[in-house]
Amino acid sequence: MSQERILGLIAGQGRLPFMVAQGARRAGLKVACVGFRDQADPLLADEVDHFQWVSVARPGSWIKHLRKYGVSETIMVGRVAKTNIYTPFRIIQYMPDWRAFRVWYGRLGNKDKRNDTLLCALADELANGGIILMDSTKYIPENMAGIGVLTKNQPSESVMKDIDFGWSIVKRMGDLDIGQAIAVKEQEVIAVEAIEGTNKMITRAGELCRAGGWTLIKTGKPSQDMRFDVPTIGPDTIEKLRNCGARCLAIESGKTIIVDTEQTLALADKNKITVVGIDGSEK
Repeated sequence: MSQERILGLIAGQGRLPFMVAQGARRAGLKVACVGFRDQADPLLADEVDHFQWVSVARPGSWIKHLRKYGVSETIMVGRVAKTNIYTPFRIIQYMPDWRAFRVWYGRLGNKDKRNDTLLCALADELANGGIILMDSTKYIPENMAGIGVLTKNQPSESVMKDIDFGWSIVKRMGDLDIGQAIAVKEQEVIAVEAIEGTNKMITRAGELCRAGGWTLIKTGKPSQDMRFDVPTIGPDTIEKLRNCGARCLAIESGKTIIVDTEQTLALADKNKITVVGIDGSEK
């Protein structure tokens, strides 16, 4: 198999691996996938040409299986809970291989363990093994957020003020690699996302703002690396916002993936949640 005809896919949780696999196959490529055990959906095996379960802590096995099918260019998508890194006895639980040790203790060394630092070190290690991570959005351009109000529901003037107020704050957070989202109401920050992820932050915002009517602002980092950790929303995001009393979701156009776009926006309209795509270059 030639490198031009097969795409590697490293898959975690959620719908994104399915979307990338389907997009690549529509483009005429075959797909060889390694799925993280206890993370990736078993049904993904039916959407790719080759599938192999691997441990999230053994990148050497990712490389071995992908190279077996002649893969070089690879996309890595899907959620993996970073909080698992900090569980007791994590070394025994995940049984990392020598490449994982080299990433954690060699490439990272005394560096911080923030997402960008960790993922860039992992990308370097994969490249050392001949697996080149590429733009994770390449085969799903139709799922990238557009500019302007994306729903039939329109934002109020007060909501737009909250977005203007919170945009520079969440971008500063992204620059520090703390998180991708904040919750705002009446130009006051209610909650900030950190390692727990957006959904748990939404729950906290709902608990802190019982009256509801708040806005979630979710953006890419100022220097977003499109190979990994691209901001993503979907139907589950909308359901979570509805349950926690949010009124609006502001996302960055061109740097946010909308999973199952039509379904997500229809669900937002049904629940009277406004979705706005903001052109970050104009902020």
